[in-house]
Amino acid sequence: MSIIAEVPGFLQVLSNGLVKRFEPEISPASDESSGHGYKSKDVMIDSKKPISGRVFLPETPGSSSRLPVLVYFHGGGFCIGSTTWLGYHTFLGDLAVASQIIVISVDYRLAPENRLPIAYDDCYSSLEWLSEQASSEPWLQRADISRVFLSGDSAGGNIVHNVAVKVIQGRAQFHVKIRGLLLIHPYFGSEERTEKEKAGEGTGEVAMNDLFWNLSLPEGSNRDYSGCNFEMAAISWAEWDRFPAVVVYVAGFDFLKERGLMYAGFLEKKRVEVKLVEAEDQSHVYHVYHPKSEATNLLQKQMTEFIHSF
Repeated sequence: MSIIAEVPGFLQVLSNGLVKRFEPEISPASDESSGHGYKSKDVMIDSKKPISGRVFLPETPGSSSRLPVLVYFHGGGFCIGSTTWLGYHTFLGDLAVASQIIVISVDYRLAPENRLPIAYDDCYSSLEWLSEQASSEPWLQRADISRVFLSGDSAGGNIVHNVAVKVIQGRAQFHVKIRGLLLIHPYFGSEERTEKEKAGEGTGEVAMNDLFWNLSLPEGSNRDYSGCNFEMAAISWAEWDRFPAVVVYVAGFDFLKERGLMYAGFLEKKRVEVKLVEAEDQSHVYHVYHPKSEATNLLQKQMTEFIHSF
């Protein structure tokens, strides 16, 4: 039995099909005061699949005002990651406080056991759950589901886009209103390499990107699959007119910056309201690795401004 794919420290895929994951430091949820201004609770979104989530609620004594809701999809190349990881828990809890919003972080099913589009379907299901539970779940009592935002980093940013496409093309009627999308260092691709990817072919970053796509794309698909290459999706002009406003966050030292710029430019051509924000001296998903840094604090302020502009 041999290792046929590996993300050192995080993932091993063995020749017999077994997948081993190695979790970094995690944080439990706590429905008591955290001392940081928020509390958290784990919820079951769909027990059959299963899909779970973690709700972050800011502590606002004496206030009963309605709060916007941000639904967050973690990164990890569709293969690793969890809302329980300490970096995500800290970042999202602090964001709930900084933005005065309710955050729902989704644990969707992972590849290669569950290849795309399962992650998209799971995350779409979280919106259906929100619509159904808003009137009965005590932690959603103050949720304003007419002001819902989707956010995620890396593969989670990719999921944000693809869930938004499912929403604008779907016939399902639910009460959730998606006001905006906040994509952090989004993970997209295509069969045609970018100039930066061509220059880095054979290096660790290109090889790691290829590995994640090989593990997560539908069987028989390549990187021109519409979930990977956003230009390949069949979306009408009428549907683009319903696409929510978007802000794309890129990092100056991030190998995926080029793809983020391409995505923002593509949306502009589709007449979508889009804003690009760059953290010049930062690396990929710095907010997860350094959730208490000044750069992360600035990102949270920028996200707050976007959310409260609606």
